[in-house]
Amino acid sequence: MPSECRLILKHADEPGYTPDIECYARHGGYEVLKKALTLPPKNLSDGKTINPPEQIRDDVKLSGLRGRGGAGFSCGLKWSFVDRKSGKPIYLICNADESEPGTFKDRQIIHKDPHQLLEGMIISCFANDVHLAYIYIRGEFPEGARILNRALQEARAKHFLGKNILDSGFDLEIHVHRGAGAYICGEETGLIESLEGKRPYPRIKPPYFPAILGLYMCPTIVNNVETLCAVKHIVAMGASEYARLGTPNNTGTRIVSLSGHVKRPGYYEIEVGRVTIGELINDPAFGGGLRDGRTLKAVIPGGSSAKVFKAGEKFRLKRKVEGKDVEQEVGMLDLPYDFDSLIAAGSMSGSSAIIVMDDSTDIVEALANIAEFYAHESCGQCTPCREGSLWMSKALHRLTHGEGRKSDADYLVKIADNIPGGRTICAFGEACSWPVQSFVAKFREEFVVKGAADEERRAKENKTAEPIAKAELAVSSRH
Repeated sequence: MPSECRLILKHADEPGYTPDIECYARHGGYEVLKKALTLPPKNLSDGKTINPPEQIRDDVKLSGLRGRGGAGFSCGLKWSFVDRKSGKPIYLICNADESEPGTFKDRQIIHKDPHQLLEGMIISCFANDVHLAYIYIRGEFPEGARILNRALQEARAKHFLGKNILDSGFDLEIHVHRGAGAYICGEETGLIESLEGKRPYPRIKPPYFPAILGLYMCPTIVNNVETLCAVKHIVAMGASEYARLGTPNNTGTRIVSLSGHVKRPGYYEIEVGRVTIGELINDPAFGGGLRDGRTLKAVIPGGSSAKVFKAGEKFRLKRKVEGKDVEQEVGMLDLPYDFDSLIAAGSMSGSSAIIVMDDSTDIVEALANIAEFYAHESCGQCTPCREGSLWMSKALHRLTHGEGRKSDADYLVKIADNIPGGRTICAFGEACSWPVQSFVAKFREEFVVKGAADEERRAKENKTAEPIAKAELAVSSRH
């Protein structure tokens, strides 16, 4: 039977577990940091010596840890891109701007176990020679910001931050920076612009790769909350032991946000790829199934920007069978919840937010809600995204307010197809177009029927109104 595998959330919901440093220390808190700071140099067989920071960076790469914020890029590889020869300071930013609709995992860590995040950040900073780091937190998380600032004060008082941390010779300061609640600040270069006090317009890459030209034009690492927490466990367990969790190329654990029409919505930590979408929705250990009397209609597997799956869909995927790649047909509910399987099926795990929709869902209304969000959140820097997101939202507003047209399905797809494909600076353009492309492709008939019904109703109203208008005209002409 599938079950949770709580690593990051091991203590978060235990009775009596509190977010203060004393409770964290009683549960082994900051012991991994002490281990990291006292690692001896490692001698290799070729006579070379690797210092402790290099050892940690190598372990993170060998662990297979992929970013938990959305893109799923290798964390260790991301760290390896950092320009360490420029002479400029290196910065680390924790991206706590959890803003993907349907996602609510990072705030659980911040509210319930903030020192785990801080310990992961301190270890990551030590590994990358960072002496100043920031936690960029979403403006709608005021209590989370207060909890983090309190945790930082406690960590300083215990000498886990500041000058010469634990007499190791390593200096580090961390500050909390509150955003203003803009979705675009979840994009790393938009976040950096905001942190610098500017309008959060994402930067063009190249040349502005954060690892080379990031915060204040210095090398910068931007990692998600959950990703930084995982670093602590990699150091504690060792890279190979961590890599045993999950599946090949999809290692470790992942916190899934499950919402929508299930009996037990909530957050669940699983081994990556060891649980299927169907198990997450239906198993009593997770979602507990759909509401009584309802059937499944659609699933968004990775936050609102992920392409939607239709109930009953099947996919041809390559699977390893006895060491060989074999193409197999896999039903949507049997898809392993990991990065690669969902990409192969035409969507993504994104921010690991599963939104479940049953047969009571008006698909056109659901897409209109998503499109309105993206039209509102576009930063406006790129014309295809600024104009396209608004046009799609307006068309869907028509369809949901009795003013639809039978041709609106084709109209929506035409707009959506003209936004992505390298026409915008950041991925927001893709994010707003993917839902429209997939919803219309999977549920075209619902859009056509609604638009045709609106046209038919308006035609009848016009026919009824025409004789009345003629009669009124005749009366007025006699007078």
